[in-house]
Amino acid sequence: MKTLVIIPSRLSATRLPGKPLLKINGLSIISHVFKKAEEANIGEVVVATEDQEIIDDVKKNGGQAILTKKHHKTGTDRIYEALQKFDNSKIDLVMNLQGDEPLMDTDDIKNLNNKMIKNKSQLGTLASKIFDNKICNNENVVKVTTKENLNNFNFPLALNFTRKVLDHNENIYRHLGIYCYQKDTLKSFVSYDQSSNELKSKLEQLRALDNNISINVALAKTSPIGVDTKEDFVAIKKIMEYKAL
Repeated sequence: MKTLVIIPSRLSATRLPGKPLLKINGLSIISHVFKKAEEANIGEVVVATEDQEIIDDVKKNGGQAILTKKHHKTGTDRIYEALQKFDNSKIDLVMNLQGDEPLMDTDDIKNLNNKMIKNKSQLGTLASKIFDNKICNNENVVKVTTKENLNNFNFPLALNFTRKVLDHNENIYRHLGIYCYQKDTLKSFVSYDQSSNELKSKLEQLRALDNNISINVALAKTSPIGVDTKEDFVAIKKIMEYKAL
């Protein structure tokens, strides 16, 4: 099966404007993510963006990027437009990798891709164990509840995605910003209107569950922080500069 990795990215993020082009070790965040996706070696990688500056940066650093429309409601709508601009006749799976997670583990990306192929799932994502109770009450960190306890071998169904944890069920995990779609599932997903749950929680994956698209969850080895705020950027910059020493 053939996988295409698409990384949606835009400069107009509300909490940290311009974040894809912030530099760590001399390279922009979006180009770090692109190179990480290429290292995973599961298929061709392309950045989908509404900003010419991001395209210029990615291309300057050896990547490929596609210009998309400005007014997409979600990142998934953006990746679907990019897929349409690609010769996608031989593509089976589309991996949506967030453009603000430069610390995503390449083994975790490979594992999700392998589990999608092996299980013929409609849609898959990753989650990691929660070791800090503060995460449960942090609404910036999305949580997923699964049907069974996650382990290294299974790929259980997601029951719900939330920002608040109301019930400390043992099958609650930290959700990571990565999705892998069957191509037809992605097409169905973007054809549906945004659901009321999605709009209320600002979580587009609820649109899938509300329209009976099953989401399987694989256990991630690591739990990388994404760049949402200035504090996140400073923390990730420190980690990556230390690793580069």
